Amino acid sequence: MTTEKNSVEEKIEAAVFRRLLKHLDNRKDVQNIDLMGYGGFCRNCFSNWYQEAAAEAGVDLGKEDARERIYGMLYADYKNKYQAPATEEQLKRMDESVAKNKG
Repeated sequence: MTTEKNSVEEKIEAAVFRRLLKHLDNRKDVQNIDLMGYGGFCRNCFSNWYQEAAAEAGVDLGKEDARERIYGMLYADYKNKYQAPATEEQLKRMDESVAKNKG
């Protein structure tokens, strides 16, 4: 019974993960710096977590491969096409937000 429940939970979590990726892909207008400033994480964090989870599962996945999975393209291409320079206000808000992650 527990194995069946875990399997269902994993399917649900996988579906949520795919939906989050799609949502982030549809909202390229939302800058990473703003995600960091308000949520304490960004697409890069998400790709780091993805890479860490792969390692825990015994899968060797490089940083750029993990980023490509999250960004849906090469990170450098995404950055050039969609990422704007951060303002001082955004950087300050990010620093304040990230400080809350240490707890």
